Amino acid sequence: MINKELIRDRLIFINDYLIQLEILSHLSKEEFLRDRRNPAAAESFLRRSLEAIFDIGRHILAKTGSIDMSTEYKAIALGLGEKDIINKNLSQKLIQMAGYRNRLVHMYHMISQEELYDIITENLDDIRQFIKSIEKFIENN
Repeated sequence: MINKELIRDRLIFINDYLIQLEILSHLSKEEFLRDRRNPAAAESFLRRSLEAIFDIGRHILAKTGSIDMSTEYKAIALGLGEKDIINKNLSQKLIQMAGYRNRLVHMYHMISQEELYDIITENLDDIRQFIKSIEKFIENN
C-alpha cells in the first residue's frame, strides 16, 4: 500500500527547497556568482530535491508492483511515465534529471557555478510539475 503521508512529507521537503531555489534564481548571475555560498546552496537544495523526487517515485513503483523498475533513477522516471503517474514529457525530463543527479553526486567537480545558475533559472518548472502530478496521483489513489 502506498504511504501517502510519506509522500506528502517528501513533497513538503521538495517544496521547501524549491522555495529556496526560487529565491536564488531571482539573483542576477553576477550576484549569484559573487557569493560562493549561493552555488553551494543551490547544489545542495537541487540534489536533495532530486533525491526526494526519486525516493517518491521508487516508493510508488515498489508499492504498485513495479519493483523491477524501482532501483535505478532513470528507470524510476521511465516507470512513472509508463504507469501514467506522470505524463510522458515529464518522464523524459525526469530521465534528464536522473542524469543530472548522478553528475551532482559523482562528477560534482565538473559542474560549474554558471551551470547551476542556468539550471535554477530555467528548469524549476519541471519540479513544480512533478509536485502537481504526484499530488494529483495521491488524491486519486
